[in-house]
Amino acid sequence: MVSLSIISPSYRNDLELCKDLHASLRRFGPKGVEHQVIVPRKDLSLFAGIGEVHTAGEFLPRSFLAIPGNMWVNLKRPFPPVRGWITQQLIKIAAAAAAKTDVVLLVDSDLLFVRPFTGATFYQRGSARFYRSPDAIDERLPRHLLWHAVARRLLGLPPAPRPPLPDYICWPMAWDPNLVRGMIERVQQISGKPWPTVIGAELHFSEGILYGVYVDEIVGGTPFTEQSMLSAAYSGEKPLDASTARAFMATLSAEDIAVMISAKSRTDLGISRQALGPLEPAR
Repeated sequence: MVSLSIISPSYRNDLELCKDLHASLRRFGPKGVEHQVIVPRKDLSLFAGIGEVHTAGEFLPRSFLAIPGNMWVNLKRPFPPVRGWITQQLIKIAAAAAAKTDVVLLVDSDLLFVRPFTGATFYQRGSARFYRSPDAIDERLPRHLLWHAVARRLLGLPPAPRPPLPDYICWPMAWDPNLVRGMIERVQQISGKPWPTVIGAELHFSEGILYGVYVDEIVGGTPFTEQSMLSAAYSGEKPLDASTARAFMATLSAEDIAVMISAKSRTDLGISRQALGPLEPAR
């Protein structure tokens, strides 16, 4: 049987979203699946009972100290401070590398599972599901191009060919813990420094792009490579209203098992819940 674990960094502003995520996982996920929720120490009591709750500090080196403003200082490289968004990615990588399961799913609080799934959904032919969307990144996505450049530098690869380039960012994102461990070892070999210090020093970084480039170009791909995210995603920063939320839900395909309405959109939770409605489980 495939072993699966779920990793969800969160914090107090996303508490209700995380509750809904966990409830959806219990409804549609494999029985007894491990759900690690990783939060700042000050939020620990708020998340009690929502999965297996850990503090962010458990996955960061002791040299990382939290400072006001959702920032961290790495005493081994104090400047610049490590931004919260970068720190969250370090936590995801560290938690995935420490996993003992066949596959891990990186799942943010603003995702909901809406149909049943099993470990085999994300692990087949001895391989974790690898999302790769060919030719999806070009000059219209300058940050993605920058993330590719950073990933290649961290991995000791030559500059990328001219766009378009593949995209590897999806919701949820399935990783093979063994490949994650190989990825961070590669970063350390190239830099000669601890991988959290190397990545924490970056101002622009995507954990999904780093993993994708590593799997594609260092490992040579996987037997279980797919172009579908298995979810419908709204990444806009404009709130959905009742009408646009229903229109978004209409984009859900027959194979999708999840939906993601970005927390940055500030969509009212009541509207999101109403738009979801009673979805019929479909295996």
